[in-house]
Formats: sequence, C-alpha cells, structure tokens
Amino acid sequence: MQRHSPCLRKRRADSERRHTHRRKSWRYLEKRRNPIMKEQILNELSQMEGKVGFYYHNLVTGETYGYREKEPFLPASVIKFPLMAAILLLRSRGEADFREEILIHQDQKVPGCGAVQHITGEVTLDMETLGKLMITISDNTATNALLRHYTVPKIREAFLELGLIGTQFNRELWDLEREARGINNYFVPEEIGILLEKIYHKTLVNEESSIWLDDIMRQQQINHKMGGHLIMDYPMAHKTGDEEDKAHDVGIVYAKQPFVVCFASNEVDVPMYEDFIRRTTKALVEQAELADNAETK
Repeated sequence: MQRHSPCLRKRRADSERRHTHRRKSWRYLEKRRNPIMKEQILNELSQMEGKVGFYYHNLVTGETYGYREKEPFLPASVIKFPLMAAILLLRSRGEADFREEILIHQDQKVPGCGAVQHITGEVTLDMETLGKLMITISDNTATNALLRHYTVPKIREAFLELGLIGTQFNRELWDLEREARGINNYFVPEEIGILLEKIYHKTLVNEESSIWLDDIMRQQQINHKMGGHLIMDYPMAHKTGDEEDKAHDVGIVYAKQPFVVCFASNEVDVPMYEDFIRRTTKALVEQAELADNAETK
C-alpha cells in the first residue's frame, strides 16, 4: 500500500481547497461582473421613452429573449443587410452577377453616408463593389443603385423566401416623395436576428454566401455603438442604422460564446440609446467570456 507523507497530504488538501475556492470565485465573479442580466436589460428597455426593441440569442447555449422583437421598426440603414442577403439569394440562382456593372448618373447620387456621391461625374461600378460599399460604409447611393437594378418586386419576393415578412424594402433611400405618401421600409429585430444566426451556421442561402457576407460585415467601419466599449477590432459581423431619432445595430458578436444581438429604436433620445447599446453589448460579452471560462474550470 502506497503511503504519503503528511506534507504531501497537506499540499494536496491545500490544492483541493484552492480549486474549490477558485470554482466558487468564478461563480461569484460571474454574478458580480454581469451587471446587466436579462431582467435588467428588459427592465431598462421598458422604462425608455420612444419605441425600442431588442433581440438576443446565445449561439452556444441557445438562450433567447427579446423586447418588442416581433414588431416592425423604421430601419434607416439596417435594411441594407437583408438587401445584400436577397442579392446573394438571387446570385445563387443565376439571377445576379457580381461582375455586372451599373452606371450611376449624377442625379442618382444621394446624400448621407457613402463615397459614391463624392466621385465626380457618372460612375460605373460592379455589383460586388456596390455591395461592399453598401455594407462597410453604408453607402446610400450604392444601395439605391442595387435596389433599382434588381427592382422592388424582385427584392420583395427574395425577402419572403428568406423568411422576412415584416422586414420590407419598399422604396429607395432619400425618396422624399414616397416617404411623404407613407411608403416606408421596415425591419423586425427577430427576423434580422434569425438571418444573422443563419450566417453563423453557414445556412444563409449557402455556405459560400454566408462566409462572404460574414467577412464583409466584419469589415464594418461604423463601430461606435456595439463596439464602443469593447477593445479595438473586437470580432463582430454587424450593420448599423442611424437617423435623427433612430439608432440601430444588429450583428454577430464573436465572444468565446458567440451571440446574436439586435438593437432597434425609433423616436428616441439617440445618445441615450447608443449608450445603452454600448453598455449592454459590453455586459453581454463579459457574460459570454465568463460563462466560457467557468465551463473550462
């Protein structure tokens, strides 16, 4: 029978106590460093003025919850994300060619985000370039060029095929005449969240399309909301939307436990809601990091 010295037994006992303490510490730390849990997020949303929405889905545990996540919101530039998904669907059927070029006339350029409006004279760009500009720098002129080319009816059909019912692209951006007639675009946080989940699982249209769109969305240049309290270049594939009283951000956050999150707001105090987006995203990242660390202990 093997015998152990009292010193060795003591060292082992001390080691076991340290491991037990460490496990308890992780559970304690997880509670202490998780300042905005589900109830707190939903409670804060319920007290905000204006119309606000939220959708969350943990891609590892499956935890899902939301706030007014099934309701339509005026989307600003978030609508550009499902438009790109629809074009990828058309491409998979041979109805769109990334190499095809579009001529943009001077009077078709619109203000707001983007670079195409600043190029002198008429501009000819291929479909892939327009798509990249639409997503990475939220180019309004590029977006309108794509929508005109593929037409609203065809994009509407593609949206329905992608499972987008309340999410609708009904008119070009900066179309003030149609806007005055009440013709608007809409997005539903839950529908957009499910679209993002398909990208993660590489089932949005097909694997190639999912990888392409994930890569482009990771190159997003507007990062002051979801990425505002995270380290620079924290891995995210996302798309924002901004107008006078609207602040949106939707995407996949590649924490140790990746998750999808969609923030939506209409008729709100934009700086206040953007602060909520930053704080909440950071808290959800901390939760995901700690949960993953705790599982490995």
